[in-house]
Amino acid sequence: MTKNRILNLQQSLKDTEAFWITSGSNRFYLTEFNSSAGTVLVTRTKAVFFIDFRYFEKAKHTVTSCEVVLYDKGDKGIFEFCKEENIKTIFVETANTSIGQHKYLSNLFEDIKISDDNILDTSLNIMRAVKSEKELNFICQAQSLTEQTFDYILPRISVGKTEREIMLDMEFFMRSLGASGVSFDFIVVSGNNSSLPHGVPTDKKIENGDFITMDFGAIVNGYCSDMTRTVAIGSVTDEQKFVYDTTLKAQLSAIENIKAGVVCGDIDKVARDIIYNAGYKGCFGHALGHSVGIDVHEAPNLSPNNTAVLQAGNVVTVEPGIYIENKFGVRIEDMVCVTENGCENLTKSPKELIIL
Repeated sequence: MTKNRILNLQQSLKDTEAFWITSGSNRFYLTEFNSSAGTVLVTRTKAVFFIDFRYFEKAKHTVTSCEVVLYDKGDKGIFEFCKEENIKTIFVETANTSIGQHKYLSNLFEDIKISDDNILDTSLNIMRAVKSEKELNFICQAQSLTEQTFDYILPRISVGKTEREIMLDMEFFMRSLGASGVSFDFIVVSGNNSSLPHGVPTDKKIENGDFITMDFGAIVNGYCSDMTRTVAIGSVTDEQKFVYDTTLKAQLSAIENIKAGVVCGDIDKVARDIIYNAGYKGCFGHALGHSVGIDVHEAPNLSPNNTAVLQAGNVVTVEPGIYIENKFGVRIEDMVCVTENGCENLTKSPKELIIL
């Protein structure tokens, strides 16, 4: 699979051009090897993974898409390789290359142009947007651990526990299930704090009448999951119930409209119109969703102004929310895989209002 990815990149190169890949996510996509450093250099006819001594032994036994070369001369060694291959232009990941790094490479690679064209970013984004069966399987495995963690934590939530205690309990359990990591720092917010879409767990204690929003995900074999559930403690007011039901209606309606060929912004509008028409304009200030894969936030996203068109194989979240400042908030998030005629919901956890 990784060899095909390399071949796809090579087809867009001329004989004197090369791609320079250093970001962790894209390195992993092309090698299926996790490391904190390394450079993948792709030319029209060759692909080389330059990796330092810490990872070299393992890489040379596991990486099959590239020739593995010890990075013992620094970037000077890569420069020498490029000169031998008569490379005249190198395309870098513009989204991950700082101005300082670009200047450094331009000075080091004399007579070789370091292009600021985004051809490499575009190519990789297009390739990574459509998931293979293998990738989808890893995402589903990660989602299964996420759902098991949700089932585990529900009976352990009680009045008097803190947001931080609940978050730590969830993360420890998820890792004990076999997750290689977490997709992001878990969000566990309650009561007034639940009006903060990306609030950080605090020492606030859970109280009767609180909404608790939990946003969390696992990593399995390098691939992420992402799910949000909002539950209530003790009881809910009529307002809380209406906000929850409106959020759920917005999410279900958006999911119903997802299929290949639909514009991303149009899906956002389906959910946003329901929330705004219910009287909560200004209370849903983020995009409806984003793609998930090696990174928990990938392209395309379901944002109001995104004119990109969904393709079969995209995995996107659908996560509308209503946030009433200094009062409470609700968010419900599922991951779905886009198909030609609709979508498959990868999230099986219940989302009807749960009152603990």
